[in-house]
Amino acid sequence: MLRRLHSEQPDSFAFTPANQAWAEAQITKYPEGRQASAVIPLLWRAQEQEGWVTKPAIEHIADMLGMAYIRVLEVTSFYFMFQMQPTGSVANIQICGTTSCMICGAEDLVAVCKEKIAGKPHTLSADGKFTWEEVECLGACTNAPMAQIGKDYYEDLTVESFTKLLDDLAAGRVVAPGPQNGRYAAEPKSGLTTLIDFDSGKTQYNASVQLAMDIKDGVKRIQGDEVPLLTPWVGKDGVVAGRAAADAPPKAPEAPKPAAKQAEEVAKAAPRKSDAAEPASPEGAAEKPAADGQSEEGQPEILKEARGGLADDLKLLKGVGPKLEQTLNELGFFHFDQIADWTEAEAAWVDARLKFKGRIERDGWIEQAKRLQVGDETEFAKRAKEEHIYDDKED
Repeated sequence: MLRRLHSEQPDSFAFTPANQAWAEAQITKYPEGRQASAVIPLLWRAQEQEGWVTKPAIEHIADMLGMAYIRVLEVTSFYFMFQMQPTGSVANIQICGTTSCMICGAEDLVAVCKEKIAGKPHTLSADGKFTWEEVECLGACTNAPMAQIGKDYYEDLTVESFTKLLDDLAAGRVVAPGPQNGRYAAEPKSGLTTLIDFDSGKTQYNASVQLAMDIKDGVKRIQGDEVPLLTPWVGKDGVVAGRAAADAPPKAPEAPKPAAKQAEEVAKAAPRKSDAAEPASPEGAAEKPAADGQSEEGQPEILKEARGGLADDLKLLKGVGPKLEQTLNELGFFHFDQIADWTEAEAAWVDARLKFKGRIERDGWIEQAKRLQVGDETEFAKRAKEEHIYDDKED
């Protein structure tokens, strides 16, 4: 399945105060410089808050963790537990379609979803309350067929009980997770044959179902303020248990800024090259256009056109495909020596004008360009010439 950012995105994202505090506390689990390890829990909490993972959420989390945006997008698109399109305001129904459930009637449940929600998965119902999808084994084979809604399982489903479940959810009625046929958890349908003496002490529901019934919400998403922060190693004063206060990390350490953002700040602070100090340029040489006739801060030298009308094949740079080569040409970059001469601030200027941030540093364009401008050949360039392979998967 092709997973991409949804065509319609909100303008911004911010964690709620409770979720922001939770997210910052999670980051303290990891050593300095390893904040990126918190990316999955933070993405999950963003999804719990919004119902799906949006582009602004990806960028917000990337900034918190000091990661390039593309890296967080890669994680999001790799794991199918992250929804990359809007989900129903009430619930996203996940039907297990693997062997046990399929044999026991999962296809009938999918038919109900197509009739009552939408003809295709990942599509909002007409009222916007529901979406559905088929997933692989959820590990509740004894209670097949079943569906997961939010954090809970709804098991031993039939067409009738599943239809009623959807109707109740749509009407805002409280539904009880777990088996829908009166069975207690995963006990045999015929009743216990062992541990019979323990049967008398059990409650009406198992613990998970009981919690849902106590709060009268079987599909509630985490809001962030249900329980204390799950970081017992950090006390109220920000001191990590077992450490002296002087050695303890702050309650919410500041994650390193993305390379693009650091370079952007460098660009703002860097003085512009003095036009007077630069030698006269040959025909087709660098131009520094701006609305007021001055170059922007951090802007590298650019050309109106390729020298002598012959541009270098920028696709020989790993990470540059036909579309990106066109973008670079439109920005005024036609030759390897232009790219080879970029300073950190100038690379940040270019990076800010590309679709995905961080790729200049990630793919090592400057180092590649330095070799290619003197006639040396990188491994990728050699392979690209021989096989006509260009790295344009992100263009």
